[in-house]
Amino acid sequence: MFDEIRKFESDLSNFTGAPYVIATDCCTHAIELCFIYNKITKTSFTPYTYLSIPMLMEKLNVEYSYEDEDEQLWVGEYNFKGTNIWDSARKLERGMYMPGQMQCVSFGHNKPLHIGRGGAILCENRLQYEDLKCMSYDGRQIHRFTPWEQQGMFRVGYHYKPIPEECMKGQEILKEWDMYNFEGENQFHKYPDLRGIKIVK
Repeated sequence: MFDEIRKFESDLSNFTGAPYVIATDCCTHAIELCFIYNKITKTSFTPYTYLSIPMLMEKLNVEYSYEDEDEQLWVGEYNFKGTNIWDSARKLERGMYMPGQMQCVSFGHNKPLHIGRGGAILCENRLQYEDLKCMSYDGRQIHRFTPWEQQGMFRVGYHYKPIPEECMKGQEILKEWDMYNFEGENQFHKYPDLRGIKIVK
């Protein structure tokens, strides 16, 4: 079933203009892989986002803060300051890829490409693709078609791979994308102000 996942990644690449795409099991895990890959230790971002984002920062021991009032507004996607990583969970448009960036999209409920769950990383080069793909598949070298039993040596990986059946559903939706009228439920005010919550370990 790896062929279905690769086909979905190829379709997303053609649609978004991203040279490479890594499908994952959700957008938050896509963001996590990018933070680990880039060794990010400090950032700031809008307080109007989903709860999983500050939870992720706590998990990774990333020092974070919320942005000033004039930097909080966003539509579709927002940047983690000081990085090239974007939470693009509420954006999916033709040619949306920005060169040099890592944009993480979502296929969860109320997202543009709604297939129930899943996510993906849009990235720039083959090295990023191979490393992030390996990370998302338990350290397995999927891009080399090597059975994991024969691989021998593994870098630490994560069990963040997508489900083939969901990738197949995504392919079908993309084929008929122009028939969908997603109005962009992508306003920052759809989320509560996270400055009003407290996270404890």
